[in-house]
Amino acid sequence: MAPVTEFGSLADYRPGGVQVIEDDPRNYVFSNIFDVASRSAPYERVAVGKNFEYLIECVRAEGASPWYSCAHDEFAVCMDGEVKVELVKLDDPDSAAEPGSTGGHKLDGEPKGKPMGWSKIGRGHMALLPLGAAYRFVAEKPACMIIQTIQGPETIERWSEICQTESI
Repeated sequence: MAPVTEFGSLADYRPGGVQVIEDDPRNYVFSNIFDVASRSAPYERVAVGKNFEYLIECVRAEGASPWYSCAHDEFAVCMDGEVKVELVKLDDPDSAAEPGSTGGHKLDGEPKGKPMGWSKIGRGHMALLPLGAAYRFVAEKPACMIIQTIQGPETIERWSEICQTESI
């Protein structure tokens, strides 16, 4: 029988597991993004994966987010639901996120600049969150996203709460 891939959602997921063969389960971690998103407040950016300086944040999208900016490109991937991504080309990008800083930075109020447009992303769709722009997310119903970024001031680490370190 061929293996079947089951993809979850916020409404229908089951916690997965790690089956470790001839090793110590503490050498591995596992977290379920839908479980993380279901327990998160809207637009909390919870770290769920890290590789050197690069980070994957899990985000529960619901309603309108604050405006953010970043001193490097970021990418958002919708994992469940539908999310509108609004973009503004900033008049002064350095005032939003200092050059050389990392991660998403929450802006105070509305961004100053020219609207660049918007895109709607659904399950499996990705949006670029470009350097020099402000962005915000809008979701009419709860949705789940991951953001590829570098750790910054909005990143929340809950490793001990979200990672499974025992085989099941």
